[in-house]
Amino acid sequence: MKREPMLECDVLVLGSGASGLAAAVTAAVHGLRVIVAEKEAVFGGTTAWSGGWMWIPRNPLAVRAGITEDVEAPRTYLRNELGAHFDAGKTDALLEHGPQMVEFFEQHTSMRFVDGNRIPDFHTTPGAGTGGRSVCAMPFDGRELGPLIDRLRPPLGVTTLNGMAIASGADLGHFFNATRSLRSALHVMRRLTTFAVHKLRYGRSMHLVNGHALVARLLKSAADNDVDLRPNARAVGLIREAGRVVGASVEIDGVVNEVRAARGVVLACGGYPHDVARRARTFAYTPSGREHWSAAPSSNTGDGIRIGEAIGGHFDAALEAPAAWAPVSLVPQRKGEPPVAFPHLIERAKPGVIAVTRAGKRFANEASSYYDLMTALFDTTPQGEEVCAWLVCDHRFQRRYGLGVSKPFPFPTGPYRRSGYLKRANSVVELAMQCGIDPQGLASTVAAWNTYAKEGTDPQFHRGSTPYNRVQGDARHTPNPCVAPLEAGPFYAVKLLPGSLGTFAGLATDAGARVLDDAHRPVAGLYAVGNDSASMMGGCYPAGGITLGPAMTFGYLAGLSLAGLTQADPVADSSHHAQGQT
Repeated sequence: MKREPMLECDVLVLGSGASGLAAAVTAAVHGLRVIVAEKEAVFGGTTAWSGGWMWIPRNPLAVRAGITEDVEAPRTYLRNELGAHFDAGKTDALLEHGPQMVEFFEQHTSMRFVDGNRIPDFHTTPGAGTGGRSVCAMPFDGRELGPLIDRLRPPLGVTTLNGMAIASGADLGHFFNATRSLRSALHVMRRLTTFAVHKLRYGRSMHLVNGHALVARLLKSAADNDVDLRPNARAVGLIREAGRVVGASVEIDGVVNEVRAARGVVLACGGYPHDVARRARTFAYTPSGREHWSAAPSSNTGDGIRIGEAIGGHFDAALEAPAAWAPVSLVPQRKGEPPVAFPHLIERAKPGVIAVTRAGKRFANEASSYYDLMTALFDTTPQGEEVCAWLVCDHRFQRRYGLGVSKPFPFPTGPYRRSGYLKRANSVVELAMQCGIDPQGLASTVAAWNTYAKEGTDPQFHRGSTPYNRVQGDARHTPNPCVAPLEAGPFYAVKLLPGSLGTFAGLATDAGARVLDDAHRPVAGLYAVGNDSASMMGGCYPAGGITLGPAMTFGYLAGLSLAGLTQADPVADSSHHAQGQT
């Protein structure tokens, strides 16, 4: 294979999701020469397909809104949630430097945030918050990226409205209420009109939201600070001299380049959700590694972890769970193309749907988090049986909220029924027979559910009993925003399979994002952030945004460390620090 002359920089970042770009931008703002090498032709990694929320307790947006809490509250929550996996050092780093990270990016980059001040934590254990711990990127006009917009990963198609992404929160609420509220109808009309204009003029939406907006703002910030962004650049291996990582071999457009990084290398390749062999070793329910469907990009095959291990980094799989479990359904594509995993993150908490096993029995609170639902399904499924479930609803629910990739009224259900994705029948017994569910089991479950649901109660799993349940439900539906009977046929079902939003197991790191070896000593010059590092949450999932919040924070800390800073020193002094680092 042809080799080109050596490239030189201060910092080499492998991967272009939020964590890698946070490290790159932080280092560049502090005066360092940075190269970002991205394996794919587009930038953004899994972040571009995500909801974009970051769990950052005591963040500046919450403080400005008058929401203040002692640092001991989120620390207590994590201590109770993580149990034996609680890492005091990393927890302190997140709680101290997370708010600093938000402030830094607000002041020195194109990042702007919106608050999640009404978003509660997943659980109600001591220290849980009912809001003020989340932020997301503010929607972004993609035209500000200039030609770089063509290098931005498009949003995940199955989660959009024909290519138009919808922001979580108020925007999504308007789409759900468009047939019941004139205000919402006007909002939707404006959004659809803008989208149509953008499609005609630019070939895509330029109103970027969620994780798409987060990546776009980070890319704009990187470009503004002269970061060298290299697409089609796959990491082949790390270069280590005298015990220190000094660069990497990177295949750029098919040519291997030696990239020298005077300060160090940051691994941010997105974990291993599509590394079948490592899945087989770490995912207990899938001995072959193939019974899993991740919603992360298919290029996330564990490259960063693999090359980190090769020079002595320790792979840490001693976590509560190796991945961020989420239920998915497989959406058929054109002939010859593999199905696409649709993550079920939204509709499960709405009133009028239940999740059942092959026996036709409910197994969990459907309004709980995607991770908790999958954990319950794993625990319920007998060993040796296929891990699967079905979401079952009535006609009113499907037309009101949609089911999986099948959209609500006025969008037709025909294409999804013809493809076999969406099952429909006039009775729950007939529906069960179509799905391979025990008919009597489902009929008795629906009858029992309806008895209590008419009163807005769920004595079996207490659906709608927590702040997180209620926020995910439909506030207009009373008395319980998460509970309604399944009464009016036809009835619909979609099959759920085990999937993930990404992996938790990864390279062991310290509270400064430095990779550790088997003896827990830092590997000089090597950092790992995002899903290339073992999750600081220990494989637990206490709140939405616990992947991206730490990803941005530890990416920021890695950038500071590479610039010779141990805290958020004024950027005005960055040239002094950069030149003084040895």
